[in-house]
Amino acid sequence: MSGTQEQTARDILRKIRHVELKTRGLVAATFAGQYRSVFKGRGMNFEEVREYAPGDEVRTIDWNVTARFGEMHGNAFVKKFTEERELTVVLVVDVSASGKFGGIELSKRELAAEVASVLAFSAIKNNDKVGLLLFSDHVELFIPPKKGRPHTLRLIREILFFTPAGRGTKPGPALDYLNKVVTRRAVVFLISDFQAGEFSRQLSVTARRHDLVAIPVVDPRERELPDVGRVTLEDAETGEQIEVNTSDRSTRDAYAHLADKRRADLERTLVRHGVDSIELQTDADYIPALRGFFRTRERRLARL
Repeated sequence: MSGTQEQTARDILRKIRHVELKTRGLVAATFAGQYRSVFKGRGMNFEEVREYAPGDEVRTIDWNVTARFGEMHGNAFVKKFTEERELTVVLVVDVSASGKFGGIELSKRELAAEVASVLAFSAIKNNDKVGLLLFSDHVELFIPPKKGRPHTLRLIREILFFTPAGRGTKPGPALDYLNKVVTRRAVVFLISDFQAGEFSRQLSVTARRHDLVAIPVVDPRERELPDVGRVTLEDAETGEQIEVNTSDRSTRDAYAHLADKRRADLERTLVRHGVDSIELQTDADYIPALRGFFRTRERRLARL
């Protein structure tokens, strides 16, 4: 191995270790308990049908079985469930070219990796399995769900350093693939900047089959142009370039208006299909946003 390759390998290991230390500390201090309260114990497995006994909830009565056998036995029948002790978590992460964009501290892809790590270590700490699906304009990589720290470190490495073949962003094919390979209900975190075309159909199917949470990752400069004179903007996914006079107020307003419309369209799509979301920004601490999501969802589930 050459000196350059050794340096590159050391840099990769150092980055992975940094992400692990930072996110495992957050999990230990905050998120593992919140993760458990929000996701663990929500799934129930059907085990058997038995005769109704005093104290059973009326809503557990299986009226079809009762109609067939109730008259014969002189009693109603109820469904018996057992709590799912193990969840499957799948991280569906956008690795398109636009993910390289970001602020001084973090690019969108680096932010996605940190947040995915927090979620992965929370799952592992609660003895759940975690899988990874990377996508651009097609499915780039699928790692089936497993347990354990070495497995989680591999997921972090792939999110940070995987080299995609595609440049564009198409969540639709990734969700179609997910629905084929993950047949049991899972908790799915879809992490992307959502600079994509229409994928409402696939989103609807996935939201019915799984507990789907969308995590839009954005950079403030994608929503508002700074006043810095004439600049050349390049689309990271298509390579298309355009010269823009950012000192022109109408140009900046039009840019902001288009960004606001995209954001509103995404929000409407997620709400329409009952998908929870956590918006994260490259220039802001993601911890309050995650905590807020967990608290809101915990309160909502408590009312059910």
